[in-house]
Amino acid sequence: MSDSSATVNDLRSALALLKDHPGQLHTTGHPIDPYGELAGVYKRVGAGGTVQRPTKVGPAMLFEKIKGYDGARILVGLLASRDRVGLLMGCAPSELTQRMTEAVRDPLEPVFVGADEAPCQEVVHRADEDGFDLRTLLPAPTNTDQDAGPYFCEALVLGSDPDTGHTDVTIHRLCVQSADEISIFFAPGRHIDAFRQKAEAKGNALPVSVNIGLDPAVYLGTSFEAPTTPIGFDELTIGGALRGQGVALVDCLTVDQKAIARAEIVIEGEILPEVRVAEDKNTRTGHAMPEFPGYDGPAAPSLPVIKVKAVTTRKNAIVQTLVGPGEEHVSLAGIPTEAAVMRMCEDEYPGFVQQTYAHPSGGGKFLQIIQVKKTAAFDDGRARQVGVLALGVYTELKHVVLVDEDVDPFDTEDVLWAMTTRFQADRDLIILPGVAGHVLDPSQTPQYNPDLGTKGITAKMIYDATRPYGLRDMFTRAQFRDVDPRPWYPDYRE
Repeated sequence: MSDSSATVNDLRSALALLKDHPGQLHTTGHPIDPYGELAGVYKRVGAGGTVQRPTKVGPAMLFEKIKGYDGARILVGLLASRDRVGLLMGCAPSELTQRMTEAVRDPLEPVFVGADEAPCQEVVHRADEDGFDLRTLLPAPTNTDQDAGPYFCEALVLGSDPDTGHTDVTIHRLCVQSADEISIFFAPGRHIDAFRQKAEAKGNALPVSVNIGLDPAVYLGTSFEAPTTPIGFDELTIGGALRGQGVALVDCLTVDQKAIARAEIVIEGEILPEVRVAEDKNTRTGHAMPEFPGYDGPAAPSLPVIKVKAVTTRKNAIVQTLVGPGEEHVSLAGIPTEAAVMRMCEDEYPGFVQQTYAHPSGGGKFLQIIQVKKTAAFDDGRARQVGVLALGVYTELKHVVLVDEDVDPFDTEDVLWAMTTRFQADRDLIILPGVAGHVLDPSQTPQYNPDLGTKGITAKMIYDATRPYGLRDMFTRAQFRDVDPRPWYPDYRE
């Protein structure tokens, strides 16, 4: 970890680090409307990912004048660049997978602090005393004019198993529905939803905290999923390991739950039992918000509801958000996925897998490039077994592309070259039909494929673009002299 990144322990120290690196953070005082306009600006400047073109990877943007909200600030795109994530984590972008893998292997428990050490409680709004309205208190943006409503898009929900007390943290789709109610969307298999169901079966509410504006290490650490982090594994310990110090937690003021002490904003509340709401009840657009595959997610007809009890913030708090299908989601979902696959492959075949990369065109979830190094004929089969392992480790992964060590997995042109010259469809394509996938992919639906019984079932693919070991001499790339061009071209950069 670099000396500068070692000083990061919250969002503000992360921003301070970026200010020392030109081109990584742009601050503007020009007034912006949080409803559609802000996302429209960042779509052009730095969203990237699966966003419809034109878009690109650019700086994070801090908007300091939000129309209709005095003193509020909104940050977008903090993790919308792999280079920036590396900077914030104190390593080269290509080493992020390894950094995350090490953190999973050596987790560090959270620490508990009092209210006097919790900046997130500098300003307190209690529902029973202040009668606040979330819609005017905090600027929750919309991405498009079709959104179901304003969303907290980069909010970490912290909940506990009502039977065991085990704590879990996950980012969920949170739509503000009224003055003190937020709907919460759970994709199948989410742990906090399992906790909610346990509480609801007993007629009880589930206390949660919604944490916004965090150290990026916390966001990254909490984006791991089972089987890497099964129920019983506290993902906050990964964020702690990444920083070398436990994530600080504080007691909430109005519910029996913990909050992240150095968050910009904490929303305290309870997921109510037997209460449901249509996600687009206020707009009836039929759309939720743009999701990571690049399409508008359909509005869910019936979602659980968080009843808000309090909002606590730092002074001059920052609402952190993202553009749904953008590069920031790729970083949040993809880098932990890379680490999960790398960890499993390294356990099974030490030294065989050289690199894994969750490609932006899959939103960080659907497509992974895996680089292997063959040293024997048996490795032809071992490479394909790695593809099977990857699909087994990460349920939502759809396509795996295998490449050799002479192909740069981070260079799409290089990967496409291998897929074109080291692949024959009748021999090198492995298809696994009828496997669990992800409900937000519109091709994984009975409407697209009538043979599917329900959403979220898919055919998965391993695309073996590696050279056969016995024919490796036929697939040797042209070798050029390694010449330093700077005497002729001084502006050259690696």
